[in-house]
Amino acid sequence: MVDLTKTPVTGIDCHAHVFSRELEWATVRRYTPDYDATLGQYLEHLQTHGLSHGVLVQPSFLGTDNRYLLAALRQAPEQLRGVVVVEPGIGRATLEHMARLGVVGVRLNLMGKALPDFREAAWKELLGQLAILGWHVELHAPVAELPSLIRQLIPFGVQVVIDHFGRPDARLGIDQPGFAELLALGLGGHVWVKVSGIYRLAGTDRRNLEFARAALALLEQNFGRQRLVWGSDWPHTQHEASVGFDTVMQQLRALECAGPLMRALMVETPRALFGF
Repeated sequence: MVDLTKTPVTGIDCHAHVFSRELEWATVRRYTPDYDATLGQYLEHLQTHGLSHGVLVQPSFLGTDNRYLLAALRQAPEQLRGVVVVEPGIGRATLEHMARLGVVGVRLNLMGKALPDFREAAWKELLGQLAILGWHVELHAPVAELPSLIRQLIPFGVQVVIDHFGRPDARLGIDQPGFAELLALGLGGHVWVKVSGIYRLAGTDRRNLEFARAALALLEQNFGRQRLVWGSDWPHTQHEASVGFDTVMQQLRALECAGPLMRALMVETPRALFGF
């Protein structure tokens, strides 16, 4: 029987952030926003662009204080899922509470940071708990570091989701260190990639888009449509002056995806991965 109370899935944005200037920032951070990115603003963007659901990702400048994200999930539980940032050693009860609110993954933002040692007892415990919960581990790291991190994580039985095409440098082309290895790892079926953040690929707008088109073709070939999802990366932190939600929707259209790939990116794959 069809549940008519549920919002039809017309499109899922798999990467966005919400925050307020009134929150307490992480002591160590690379960036501090001077504006608010509220849930109301985000939901309005979704509606304007014909999207129905979204995945909120904890921004790095809030550290492990996930309260604002969790509060947002409570306000729109049917439409939203969450990806949090936690420390190894977090209790199982806390993770289970987050799961009930709609959290489905943990993000490791390793840009500019020392890489974790997953052989440590606390990491082993955390990753084991994530596997039991069915959560994924989201990696935001330089592309050259990703293959080693992925190989370490896969034996724990967790799904691995890669941010922003794997953060390659569009100026270096598709043969750059790490990207070919990332493509090869796609054949194993344990890794997903977010087709997002084209403007973060270090080149000019034109070069970034050309690289994204070429990269997406290779990602589809190696990962399959069932391992690729799209994200807006709203509110485009550090790029707010030149990028908006309209911009990323234009970039999505400029990728010139065939119908089956577009439906997979926007509906079928994220619905399965994030549990909508």
